[in-house]
Amino acid sequence: MLTNAGRADETLEGRRNSGPDILGGQVSMKSFFRVALGAVLVLSGLIGGAAAQGVVKAQYGDWQMSCDTPAGATYEQCALIQNVTAEDQPNVGLSVIVLKTADQQARLLRVLAPLGVLLPNGLGLKIDGADIGRVAFVRCLPNGCVAEVVVDDDLIAKLGAGETAIFVVFKTPEEGIGIPVSLKGFADGFKNLP
Repeated sequence: MLTNAGRADETLEGRRNSGPDILGGQVSMKSFFRVALGAVLVLSGLIGGAAAQGVVKAQYGDWQMSCDTPAGATYEQCALIQNVTAEDQPNVGLSVIVLKTADQQARLLRVLAPLGVLLPNGLGLKIDGADIGRVAFVRCLPNGCVAEVVVDDDLIAKLGAGETAIFVVFKTPEEGIGIPVSLKGFADGFKNLP
């Protein structure tokens, strides 16, 4: 079950995609992904300065392993990353990041969602149709809002064995947008994540 520290578990009820774009306007996908990748690397602690760039070290199915050395660090940190868009709303996208903390004591799942999502409803997750739960957004940045959760062995196993995860963001309490994320290559990528 997905939970934030100090938050009760909530289950995701089936909600349908519909309605206008939650971003409130058209955004070029190239621009969105450039901003999203920058935010992913910053959020992952992979870059320390504006000029630094993460390097794609490997491709595992639909996941990329991107690595960089954080400012002031002597080690390289890597994350599995996948950028996706809603099938029926191509200008609504997510960046999904999985990484191990620098001390190797925790594994984090971070999702960067577009501005304009309904924050109180959080981010929902289903894997191969099975409801995993919801997690709250922890902060918003100029380019999107971040949901973050420490993942346990059970969730890693479900992600590794699954075919598709559906991340759900909400425009209103009743209207969710389900964004599919391929899990092809996740197990191999996570196994090779330093």
